[in-house]
Amino acid sequence: MVKFSREYEASIIPEWKAVFVDYKCLKKLIKRIKIARRDAGPPPLLAAGETGSSYGFSVLDPVRSIAARFAAHHAAASSPEGEEESLESDSGELVRSTDKHEQEFLEKADEELDKVNKFYATQEAELLARGDALIEQLRILADVKRILADHAAASSRRGRGRALGRANSMPPPSPSVNGSSGRHLLSGLASPQSMSDGSVELQQARVAEGAAVAEEVMAALERNGVSFVGGGLAKAKKDGSGKQLMGRAALLQLPATVRIDIPPTSPGRAALKVWEELVNVLRKDGADPAAAFVHRKKLQHAEKNIRDAFLALYRGLELLKKFSSLNVKAFTKILKKFVKVSEQHQATDKFSEKVKRSPFSSSDKVLQLADEVECIFLRHFAGNDRKVAMKYLKPQQPRNTHMITFLVGLFTGTFVSLFIIYSVLAHVAGIFSSTGSPTYMDIVYHVFSMFALISLHVFLYGCNLFMWKSTRINHNFIFDFSSSTALTHRDAFLMSASIMCTVVAALVINLFLRNAGATYTDALPGALLVLSTGVLFCPFNIFYRSTRYCFMRVMRNIIFSPFYKVLMADFFMADQLTSQIPLLRHMEFAACYFMAGTFRNQAYETCTSSPQYTHLAYVISFLPYYWRAMQCLRRYLEEGHDINQLANAGKYVSAMVAAAVRFKYAATPTPLWMWMVVISSSGATIYQV
Repeated sequence: MVKFSREYEASIIPEWKAVFVDYKCLKKLIKRIKIARRDAGPPPLLAAGETGSSYGFSVLDPVRSIAARFAAHHAAASSPEGEEESLESDSGELVRSTDKHEQEFLEKADEELDKVNKFYATQEAELLARGDALIEQLRILADVKRILADHAAASSRRGRGRALGRANSMPPPSPSVNGSSGRHLLSGLASPQSMSDGSVELQQARVAEGAAVAEEVMAALERNGVSFVGGGLAKAKKDGSGKQLMGRAALLQLPATVRIDIPPTSPGRAALKVWEELVNVLRKDGADPAAAFVHRKKLQHAEKNIRDAFLALYRGLELLKKFSSLNVKAFTKILKKFVKVSEQHQATDKFSEKVKRSPFSSSDKVLQLADEVECIFLRHFAGNDRKVAMKYLKPQQPRNTHMITFLVGLFTGTFVSLFIIYSVLAHVAGIFSSTGSPTYMDIVYHVFSMFALISLHVFLYGCNLFMWKSTRINHNFIFDFSSSTALTHRDAFLMSASIMCTVVAALVINLFLRNAGATYTDALPGALLVLSTGVLFCPFNIFYRSTRYCFMRVMRNIIFSPFYKVLMADFFMADQLTSQIPLLRHMEFAACYFMAGTFRNQAYETCTSSPQYTHLAYVISFLPYYWRAMQCLRRYLEEGHDINQLANAGKYVSAMVAAAVRFKYAATPTPLWMWMVVISSSGATIYQV
């Protein structure tokens, strides 16, 4: 049976660890009480103050104790007003009447109770405010959708009416003979003036309809607390003859900029996000105001944002419910231990009552809001399908199976066996001897080393995942990964073992073909490269598709780092790439070797000694440092000109300068550039240290 202390430590939320009950500290205080009582000797038979008799044990003593306890409970129940004050005063009096260690325990327990209550009250108020704001935003969205649906239905009815009117007013075509058919057909068309008048009337009708939609949407938003600062819709003015001005700018005057002022009572980061999507600040001349203001795609995007906000709110409510239940259980367990050791029944009962009446134990606002969120999500986002709603609200964690562990062991054993076979075959073939072919070492190992380094990197990432899990670091929260699709350490070990098994198997096959004298044996590394690329971009849900797509998304953000917001996963991966320069060099060689077609004509020197290859190699060596420098500059601008980000960018710029000077010295080895290499390398080292 697992002890509660271990279960409690394994169940607490890592981000809130400091505000949970310090169960371990309270348990140590109970041990001190136990040791002090053991050293003080056996306790007296009767506690002082409980009875006035000092003549030993009496048969009526159990009856007196039951009567005294019943009287105490009856007195406490008969005075509900000021109950908290009486509990605090009674517990304080009991603390003063106990010994030093018991007093220390009760004071510490009271401090822990206050800490838990304060944190729970803060989180509860924040979640309730977020819930009210999201419900308000959902009501606004429903109003906007209703307005647009009503106008769409009215427009379709008016369109059918106009089409029917035009069909009734159009004269029937007269019969034509010879070449007069074209003339009669053309006579059915309107003149340029009538076309202009009709198009103007149609444009005016569309503008008026769009303005009405925009005004109704703005009115709906303003009724719900969203105010627009910067002007409103200016209707088209009329001239003296009653005709409207026909200029595009005069048809509808819209403000150049619109700012949404959300009241402070709705703290909604989600609200701001939603209404930035709903309100279009790009006012184009002559555009349809309804389309310029809000359209179906924006509504769908806003609805998705609100759905994600409800999911985040529900998960926060679930975490707070878990926080409450764990702390209640911890207080119950520790008070049982305390009363067992100290025999302070009255103090323990009063403190238990205080815990039961505390906000984190007695408040049901979080439960009510969670039920309300479930109902809202079920009705608005799941089509009244409870199974679909629970799939989003309470996603099931992937169950750990022993199949992955079995596959890791299988691939690892296969890799070791194949590696031994390859070592024996290479030794027999004389690959590693001085008389062996140097092209094999220069070509094959370049390509296969790329896969070996990738496998090693994945293996080390799996070790990181294992250590993060052991130390209870919530890396999914830090990197913003989904817990249902995030990679575990066993998955990383499986990927690493499978890659290495495939690489060594390809090495063995390549060596067999080379010894057998087969042609185009160098095409085998190319086939392995094509296979790995196909697996990486495979659209089917096999071999960790979510992880592969996440990797490609992170690499896109890194390559175009100045144009994308720097997330923690991007920062972490870009920092890893600065230590993977050999991998990038091997990738460059593989690309040159197969794309230039040198494996056909055996011109290996093209990808080893040509000046273009050398220049490109230095550029590739610069890239990881350039990406990191751009990320630091982006964060410098986003985080309010934080000087630390600028200093961090200087580290990577200094490394780039040192590498550039070294490249120049390799091209022109003069004493001047040698001193420049020494100065730049020393400066970069000192700056980074």
